[in-house]
Amino acid sequence: MEKGFGSDNHSGAHPEIIKALVDSNLNHCPSYGTDSYSLAARKEFQNQFSERTEVFFVYNGTAANTLALKAMTHTYESVFCSDVAHVNVDECGAPEAIAGCKLIPLKSENGKISVSQLKENLIRKGDQHFSQTRVITITQPTELGTTYSVDEIRSICSFAKENQIYVHVDGARLSNSAVSLNVNFKEMIVETGVDAVSFGGTKNGFVFGEAVLFLNPSLAKNFKFIRKQGLNLPSKSRFIASQFLRYFQDDLWKKIASHENEMAQYLFNQLKEVSQVEVTYPVQSNAVFVKFPKDWIKPLRKKSFFYIWDETTFEARLMCSFDTTKEDIEDFVGLVLKLSNESNKELNHDSIQERSPH
Repeated sequence: MEKGFGSDNHSGAHPEIIKALVDSNLNHCPSYGTDSYSLAARKEFQNQFSERTEVFFVYNGTAANTLALKAMTHTYESVFCSDVAHVNVDECGAPEAIAGCKLIPLKSENGKISVSQLKENLIRKGDQHFSQTRVITITQPTELGTTYSVDEIRSICSFAKENQIYVHVDGARLSNSAVSLNVNFKEMIVETGVDAVSFGGTKNGFVFGEAVLFLNPSLAKNFKFIRKQGLNLPSKSRFIASQFLRYFQDDLWKKIASHENEMAQYLFNQLKEVSQVEVTYPVQSNAVFVKFPKDWIKPLRKKSFFYIWDETTFEARLMCSFDTTKEDIEDFVGLVLKLSNESNKELNHDSIQERSPH
């Protein structure tokens, strides 16, 4: 597969992350998170978030989300989420099957849910016949590439606290939102009142690995058992931890996310000038959602692969990665412009034919 815009999962690992893996591949280390790399990475997460943060490494994002929700709910409790949330659409029912909770998807606007929706749907509290809401999970940035503002997160957390509900953030691309908002993780997550975060690595230039963060330490009480039972206790956890250590060192996280966001903005600015192309959502991270004319999709995907997000409208998702370049974008947009010019010529020809006397 050549470079394209299919996913930030399609890119390789960042060279500095690979170097960190190689550097940590020396001698022997204690296993199951007791090694020096894991201890140092936990400390770094505490520096980035808060001293009270409890940190657990897992292999992938589905595990991070599902096991975090398992720690936050009983089987008779439910979780509010967006209708387009990854936990609702792309995790094969793992939260329900493994965490045992009930997901209640709410109709999103630009991928986000609001306090007014939460108020409308928080019903039948204490009713033994009805699943009791215990968690609100939001995705930051959303599946549509949009970003909750700090005030929006704070409002959701305030509502949650008033109703004895926890707030979880699916942060597979959390760094992109921090850069987009020009804030640090403390401002966006800790000071707003979030209880738990699934912090992504794989989509951010890692080979593999994510972290479950509990800002509310009481939720971490039994998580070591939940993680083990959930098949996600890494024996050689130094190889996840060393990636996170390098990711935070010298603000590499910020450099990667800034580049990805800048490339998405550059792509957006190029595409918005093409009259036949419709950008469907605000570009606030490293994703650009567009609608191309249907007959353009095959040649464009052959040039630079991307996914069709909605098969009914042919809406496409274009993702930028740490290795996306302006040349990649200009090469792709060049074909878009070529198809646009050909389409305009056909329209002009048809228009002349219609005006010609018969």
